[in-house]
Amino acid sequence: MPNEKFQQANRSHTSLLAAAEKKALIWTASRLPEWVNSDQLTGLGFVALVAAGLCYYLASSHPQALLWVIPCLIINWFGDSLDGTLARVRNQQRPRYGFYADHILDAIGTFFLISGLAFSGYMSPGVAYAFLIAYFLLSIEIYLATYTLGTFHLSYWSFGPTELRILLIIGNLFALRNP
Repeated sequence: MPNEKFQQANRSHTSLLAAAEKKALIWTASRLPEWVNSDQLTGLGFVALVAAGLCYYLASSHPQALLWVIPCLIINWFGDSLDGTLARVRNQQRPRYGFYADHILDAIGTFFLISGLAFSGYMSPGVAYAFLIAYFLLSIEIYLATYTLGTFHLSYWSFGPTELRILLIIGNLFALRNP
């Protein structure tokens, strides 16, 4: 098994913002300082997702914390979306390690994000954890399909992670405006 050649999966990203996002990410990655690496960006995205969950939790007693979630989601987008792009632009891919590390941290970070929402008072814990279960089930399906079919789908029905972050931001602004 260790001597088998690793075959990287094709990437399929067809969300509404995918084309513009890809251009922006490549442009940004080609201009980042050499000392910045994909592991740092993965870590940054993870920490920002955990911080967003903490801000949601704090919003239960301090509604203004909903505003703090917004920069956390933007920082998460920057780190999580740019880590693989930076590795590809610099031709420093580590497909097995990168895929695993990125997605396991996404799953753990999403747990913290949704848990913060569950205890924020802006979403019932039952609904929040139903979303988390749906996220995990979709993730499992995506990862199994990636392995068995050789295509990694980053989006479905013109909707991907960036669009989800935008919906969360809009929801935060709406919740703050309509307490």
